[in-house]
Amino acid sequence: MLNFEETSRPDPVRVLPAYKEHPDLGRDGSIEAQSFERVRAEDKRIINGSADVNQLVPFKYHWAWDKYLAACANHWMPQEVQMARDIALWKDPKGLTEDERRIVKRNLGFFTTADSLAANNIVLGTYRHITAPECRQYLLRQAFEEAIHTHAYQYIVESIGLDEGEIFNMYHEVPSIRAKDEFLLPFIRTLTDPSFHTGTPENDQKLLRSLIVFAAIMEGTFFYVGFSQILAMGRQNKMVGAAEQYQYILRDESMHCNFGIDLINQIKVENPDLWTEPFQEEIVSLIRKGVELECAYADDTMPRGILGLNAPIFKDYVKYIGNRRLQQLGLPVQWAGIQNPFPWMSEMMDLKKEKNFFETRVTEYQTGGALSWD
Repeated sequence: MLNFEETSRPDPVRVLPAYKEHPDLGRDGSIEAQSFERVRAEDKRIINGSADVNQLVPFKYHWAWDKYLAACANHWMPQEVQMARDIALWKDPKGLTEDERRIVKRNLGFFTTADSLAANNIVLGTYRHITAPECRQYLLRQAFEEAIHTHAYQYIVESIGLDEGEIFNMYHEVPSIRAKDEFLLPFIRTLTDPSFHTGTPENDQKLLRSLIVFAAIMEGTFFYVGFSQILAMGRQNKMVGAAEQYQYILRDESMHCNFGIDLINQIKVENPDLWTEPFQEEIVSLIRKGVELECAYADDTMPRGILGLNAPIFKDYVKYIGNRRLQQLGLPVQWAGIQNPFPWMSEMMDLKKEKNFFETRVTEYQTGGALSWD
């Protein structure tokens, strides 16, 4: 018979080996602590940490916890935005031009799957490699927000009656969308590969590279032509429901990008040996490629000028964003003399949820799945 008292009490002098010396602990997000000692903030690390990941406090990365609290305070749901005006405009044969409809469809075609890719990257990859519980807490919130964004795009697609098969499969069928996703997929596979573990300089650089691609390129660059296009339509009183949802998504994604860059810069501080000159040159090259792909997407979505805007203006905006991401990472800008052609986008990112959505809802409000506008 087992003696509970004897078998359940840990050996007071037992200390598990450090992370890199014990391949079975921590690398897959294991719930088993590597030491029975109380956690000290100074022992925490963003990657390859040996402190117990199950103990949120004491805090070391206060910026991560602050971003988690800010994200929770910004909570919203797609059904809070009523779509009646969008539906009426879309059904009106003269409501939008064909070029405007192309923008809406291409936007939804990219975003419906982009946020799913982002969520998979967080849940199946990034989360298990991060050993700071404050950062994991934000990643959990971020994953939920990616689900809300996918929900929002589905809600728009269903509300205005688009062909769901066409929209959701655009990431296979439309070259400018497929090119962006194909650029991202190798970096997703790196982190989601069950056999991939950090702990060596080579693999730690692979992780850092993938984090940069997702923070600075996917969420920090690939989303911005689409955001600015739909928000520009909203500023002209077109697709105002979709534009309102994009505003909230933009605010979330801006926080995701900033969190990711803070995470990356902290990894650089804790692991300066990873930030080599060849690695920096590779990152610059990747960001240049990301800007190139987003500029191609701008050309595809705006073959002719509309809304008083044209593709070259949006491409200047992408280059401005690319320079901004490089600066945030401590890297040299690549497009000299580029100014922000859309200063109003900064105001959109600072959106506060102060509107009373109930003032704009239809009287008998139903979820998107139950909408009927016949």
